[in-house]
Amino acid sequence: MKKLIALLLTFILTFSFTACSSEKAEYANRLEEIKSRGVITVATEPYFAPNEFIDPSKEGDAQYVGADIELAQYIADSLGVKLQIVPLEFTAVLSSVAEGKYDLAISALAYKPDRAEAMNLSKGYYFNEDTEGYGMLCRSEDVDKYPTAADMKDAVIVVQAGSLQQDYVFDQVPECKEIKYVSSMTDAFLMVQENKADLAACFIGNGRLYAQANPGVDIVNGFKFEENKEWGGTRIGMKKGEDELTDAINAIIDEVVASGVYAQWYDQYAAYAKSLGL
Repeated sequence: MKKLIALLLTFILTFSFTACSSEKAEYANRLEEIKSRGVITVATEPYFAPNEFIDPSKEGDAQYVGADIELAQYIADSLGVKLQIVPLEFTAVLSSVAEGKYDLAISALAYKPDRAEAMNLSKGYYFNEDTEGYGMLCRSEDVDKYPTAADMKDAVIVVQAGSLQQDYVFDQVPECKEIKYVSSMTDAFLMVQENKADLAACFIGNGRLYAQANPGVDIVNGFKFEENKEWGGTRIGMKKGEDELTDAINAIIDEVVASGVYAQWYDQYAAYAKSLGL
């Protein structure tokens, strides 16, 4: 009986290892896996209009709208698969995709060297206009109070954790009263509105859109962070080493940039977000 049990255990373990090995070897890469499963999972933080935001009048996946959501659907259609949106906090978007839990991070990602080390980043698909870039949102009465970084020494600054603007504050604001951290830009803007912070480091286009829908706040006059032009463009994140998937995404990005369709989506959803008061 003992010998029989031992043989059965050996058989079970051998079968299990073989099954696991087969499962691991089933797909040569993540692109092949996505096409086989018929679904692409996209992690996003849906509080950054007009890229990705929530329409409260809708339910389910339909509530997630924005230029980046259109891009995600375009990618899914191009690959011949269904789209699954996964809403997360921004830091979770980054970590979950870097770990391979989800396929893509499409969440207005800027290029950062540490991100490029942690994940594959696509080509840029949206580039700042000369009138945009990164700056500060403040209360309307303070628009002329902070023309330079040196003028921010007594200010409480709020930043979105893990964002490019967080790095800009660290590198370019020599001194401030305090830095506070939030998980979304909406929370950062609200803190300024509610007098819990003086400044919110932000992408100017996003901040201006919020200010247009929410009287009492505005973009600081005359101040803009210095940007590294080599880091320009909003990107898509993927697990490190998934080069076949990255090549496929880059080819799709070439299409939406050359046709101008992403720029059209951006303008369309800027108006959409404004109509919702976002």
